[in-house]
This record gives sequence, C-alpha cells and structure tokens, in this order.
Amino acid sequence: MFLSETLLRGAKLAGIEAGYWDIWGTYHETSAEVCQAILRSLGLGEESAVEERLWQQWSRLTPPVLVTGRADAHLPVTVAEEGMGQSVRLRLRREDETEETWAVEPAALPLDERMELRGQRFERRLAPLPSPLPLGYHEIHAVNGNHSSQTRLIVGPERAYLPPQLENGGKAAGVAVSLYGLRSRRNWGCGDLTDLEKLADWAAEDLGAAFIALNPLHAIHNRQPFNTSPYLPNSVFYRNPIYLDLERLEDFQISRPAQKLYAQPEIQQEIAALRAAPLVEYERVYALKLRFLRLCFETFLRRCRRRSACGKAFEQYCRQEGELLDRYAIYCALDEYMHAADPEVWIWPQWPEPYRDPESEQVRRFAKEHEREVLFHKYVQWQLDLQLAQAQAYARSKGLFIGLYHDLALATDRCGSDLWAHRDHFVSGCRVGAPPDDFAPQGQDWGFPPPNSLRHRETGYQLFVESIRRNCRHGGALRIDHVMRFFRLFWIPDGRPASAGAYVRESAEDLLRILALESVRNQFLVVGEDLGTVEPEFRQTLERFGILSYRLLYFERHSDGRFRLPEEYPRQALVSSTTHDLPTLAGFWTGRDISARLQAGLVSEHEARAQQQARAADKQRILDALFIAGLLPEWFPRRAEEIPELTGELHNAVIGFLAKTPSMLLLVNQEDLTKETEQQNLPGSTWQYPNWRRKMQFTVEELRYSGLVHDFAAMFRTWVERTGRSLAQTGAQAGRTSESG
Repeated sequence: MFLSETLLRGAKLAGIEAGYWDIWGTYHETSAEVCQAILRSLGLGEESAVEERLWQQWSRLTPPVLVTGRADAHLPVTVAEEGMGQSVRLRLRREDETEETWAVEPAALPLDERMELRGQRFERRLAPLPSPLPLGYHEIHAVNGNHSSQTRLIVGPERAYLPPQLENGGKAAGVAVSLYGLRSRRNWGCGDLTDLEKLADWAAEDLGAAFIALNPLHAIHNRQPFNTSPYLPNSVFYRNPIYLDLERLEDFQISRPAQKLYAQPEIQQEIAALRAAPLVEYERVYALKLRFLRLCFETFLRRCRRRSACGKAFEQYCRQEGELLDRYAIYCALDEYMHAADPEVWIWPQWPEPYRDPESEQVRRFAKEHEREVLFHKYVQWQLDLQLAQAQAYARSKGLFIGLYHDLALATDRCGSDLWAHRDHFVSGCRVGAPPDDFAPQGQDWGFPPPNSLRHRETGYQLFVESIRRNCRHGGALRIDHVMRFFRLFWIPDGRPASAGAYVRESAEDLLRILALESVRNQFLVVGEDLGTVEPEFRQTLERFGILSYRLLYFERHSDGRFRLPEEYPRQALVSSTTHDLPTLAGFWTGRDISARLQAGLVSEHEARAQQQARAADKQRILDALFIAGLLPEWFPRRAEEIPELTGELHNAVIGFLAKTPSMLLLVNQEDLTKETEQQNLPGSTWQYPNWRRKMQFTVEELRYSGLVHDFAAMFRTWVERTGRSLAQTGAQAGRTSESG
C-alpha cells in the first residue's frame, strides 16, 4: 500500500490488513484505493481525521475499556511529558460496589509505547492492577493532574463454561430443527414454542438426546421472499412473534373478543389452511397472530389497571430491558405507522428524514403520542420471553441437560431496527463478504454493513455484551454464526466487486473473553461456526478459550481429498453432517442440491455437469471412508455409482461414522434423520427457491407414533448408546442434579 505515514497509522488503527492469502496459496495485497475507501467509510479518509482520532486516543489518560483475565492485569496509562512527574491516582469500583484506591508513579511503570502528536510527546505505561481481580464488569477512575478518565474494566475467565457431563471424556448428542418448520395438529401454520416442548418429549425419550438445536429465533419482518431469513434479522436482540403459541396465553383464554373471533368459521378455515399449507406462509401467519395479540393486549391492559401481579412482572421486564427494548418497540410502531400511511414505504430509509434518527424530537413525540402501540410491541416480546423460558425449563425437566441450543446470526438487515436504533455501531460505505474461493470464484457479497469496532470499544462493548446475553437466555448452548467475525471480516467498499476487498481485524481476545464471561455466568457452552478459510492460529485461540469447533462431514478432508476418519476429528468440537445452507445427506447422494441450483438459474448446464462429476468423486471418497471405518457390511456395493440413493445401510453408516468421533457433541439435522432431500436454504437464491419455508415431513405427534420415524429414531439412539453419548436423564434425575449443583 502506497499511503502517507499518517494514513498508514490510520490503517493500523482501523485494523486493515496489508493483504491476505487465498485458498490457492496466492497472496493478495490490499490496494491503496481499497484501503482509502475503507478509511473513508470510518471517517478516517483524510490525514487530519486520522490525526484527530490518534489525538483523542493518546490524549486520553486511560482507554475507554480494558478486557483482561483475573491475574497479572495491567492498565495502560498514557501521560504527556509534563505529567510524568505527577502521580496517577486510581480508584477501582467493583461490580459489587466495593472500592479500592492507590497511586502509581508513571516514570516507574514499564513502558509500552511512545507517540509524538501536535508537538507533544506521550508515553503509554502499564500500571499493575490488584490480583486476582473478580470476574465481572467494573469501573476504574484515573486522575493525573488536571487530566482524568473513566475505564470500563471487564474481567473474564480463561475458558468458557462446559457442563460437567462433558468433562473427562463425556459426550452427548442432539437434533437440529427449524422451529418455523415444525408441523403439528394444533399450531397455526408455523412451528411454535408448544410444538418445541412436544419435540423435547421425542428428543429425550426416543432419541436419547441432550439438546435441541434451533435456527436463530431473531425478529424478522416476515415478508416473503426477501425478509424471511433468520440469518438476516430485523433485530438480533429480540425474537419473532410467529413462534408464540397464542392459545396458551392467559390473556387469550380470558379475552372475550379473542374467543369470539377465534370461533368464527373464516378464522378456523384460515388456521386450517395455514396448517395444511406445504410451506410456511409468513405474512399470513404473522398477520393472523398480530390480530389476536392486539386483542390479548387490550385484555392485559384492563388487568393491569387493577395492578395485577402480571402487570408488575411486565413493568419489571421493561425496566430490565431498558433502552434496547424502547428503541426496538418504537421502531416496530413507526414501521407499521409509516407503511399504513403509504403502502409503498417498506424500509426506514424511506421514512421522512426526522424519523430516521431515533434520538430526534419527532421520534420522541411519536413515541409519546403512540405510547399504547409502543407498549404493545413490548408486551409481545415479554410473552415470547416467558414462553421460551418455559420451553427451556420443560426440556431440562425431560432430561435434556443442555436443553435448547440457540444460534446468534452474523448479519443484521441494513434496513432493520438494529441499524435504525444503533447506526453509529455500523459502518456505511462498505459491505461484509468473503474473498474468492472454489465455492464462489468471484467472491461473496453478503450485503450487510460491518460493525464499527472503534465505536464498540468506545462504548465498552456494551452492545456486544447485550447481543450475547439476550441470545443465550433460556438456553444451554449458543452457536456463534461465522465465529471468524471475532478475528477479522472481509470488507468490500461500495461500488467494488466482492473480489476487491480487504480483511479488517477485530479485537478477538477482548470479544472471546467477554463471551467466556457471559458463558460462565449464564452456564451455556459455546460452539463457534469456524467453516471456510480459517487460519490455524484462529482455531488455536478458540480452543484456548474453550469454544467448540464446528466440524462437518463434507468439509473434513485431507489435502488429497480423502475424508478424515472418525478418530481424526478433534475432541473439543461439535460434529455434524450438514447445515441449512448445504445439501442434506439424501440430497447430497442424489445431487438434489445441484439440480435445485440448475432449476433456480444459479448455474449453467455445463457448470451443473461439472458439479455432478465432482460429486460422484466425493461420494466414492465417503464410501471408501465408511468401509475403512468398518461401518458397512462386506456385501455392500463398493462403487458409489451402484448406489443411486441413500439406502438404510448407508444412512446408518454415516450416522455411526459421526457418532464414533471423539467430538464432545454430535448434531444431526432433522432432515438427515428422516432422510429428506430438500435443504432449508439455497445460497444465492431468493424467490427462485422456497428458502426458510420448508416444513417437516412429519408432525410432532407423528414423531412419536410413526413406524418409519420410530425406525430412524431407534437407529439414532442405538448409535448414541453404543458411543457413550446417552447422557439424557429422567426428570427426577435432572431435578436432583439441579438441586445438588
């Protein structure tokens, strides 16, 4: 990069890497043009802006945030030359409100770095902190002469939480489902949280599972086909109301208007039609549930006037959620109001300018004038929180010692509530993507804005902390989508192709230690989705922090293409066959994903033929690995071309292959358990494929009583028991464990 010395400092400050190695071993240097474009997006495109940012950093006595371990911690103290002879007084205010004060002499402290700016010389020295420090979120106040500063001190553990059942060689198994796709005889056309409890019965009693893995439950706009992806949410902090079981709400049960409406033939016909629909009809389900939720809310308000216990509980929930819930609910009310006023207005960038700023006077006035509507959206989230808590408690009571396994998406919709409410935490002028590889030779443009890491540090990582807390709530495990985000992201400046981007580093040690802190405090294990191009040191860091790796059968190969054998998988990992973005086992074997891409117009016939040829070779390699592992009988065909579909023997062998790995967790997608061919998402498509809408082949009631499902479940449970993964407890045992713990 040919940049001035000041702009090079800016690139270092922003974490822009000088280049990267692609999967073919070619080094790509970050061009000066790309570097400058990224700096401009961060407001650092001019030398004066870089100098000002550096001045703010170096003229500050202590940093805005310090993330550290419990022992041997040091606080960076930056002192100008004239302040070196004066003591720095420090006051530590712990989370429990106890305090400790002391003074240090800057000149006697170890030197970390020097800088000269605007004719002044600064030295950064390292002041030792009391040891051991208590885990948690604390504050340090520092004074040096006329200079003072406040630092948020975050003290985290060395490793994330791990359930005792998984220590000393313990292993477990689970099943992954798309909650929206659960069928039942009672839901309203979309899987809900009562269906999830019924699924927990089956998972515990028939599968011997320890957990149920879910798609992200994030709030989305529920508009087909562009706003249904749980991985591009409206908000990562709040959840989708379509998952509520309305008939379970007390306000539904006692609301005369709701009961009267529910009894109408046209409503019953709509529910029956949605339940029978082959795909989830998001807009119709959402509209129907909102109609009833408003009636429930009116009933709730009448109860609140009598200062009921539930009214007080709701008030407490709103207080605890604070500004995050305030802004989310205001956004929801504004979104509905603007669209009702003009049906062509769908996104907040189309709103009148004053309403695009959550802190504007017009927004404050709107929130006051529409207080009831804002309160309604808070009520909906409260009810979701209550039902999800009940679902986790129920799963644990059935013996699933992990219970629910949640998923935190990487992205957030650039036209969603998170961007509206917290815009300064995101960077405009760039998008996140991935450099070219064999999966996407032109690179990938994921279309959402990158996080503003400088702003996150300035605010003590509070928004990041909240994203973890809200998504681990009511669960025993949390999957971090694209965990490489903690190390670096590939930024693509606007107006440039996906191949013309650069990697921008993140503060991985800080983020992982905060994640470990929340994990230990809330007792959930962490799985990092570390697929794709992963630097070896990244996985080493994840392992050091106790984050489970995410290993898929399709990707676990040697350099010559051979598939790794079970004993070659790592211990600290979750192993699975596939994900929502990849073919199911049955779909992989028949090439259904390739034909789906061809039908959607995503590949040409020539490209599809090439993919089929590559697939034939991969099928043979899998077959070879299964034979080497001793999982197929001698009479079974040894040539993949002789096996046109996923037979029972082959299905059993693949599940056994995964179960025999030493990895802590085994996860099998519901579609792979029941040998379905259609995957949930076809990357690169929108309207061409029914993404995120596929329902289960069986209802939750049929899971318990269908002979075919029973055979699948028996096969799975046999492998779970044979490989020492049967750790599910009876309800009584789970209760005793909880009491003793």
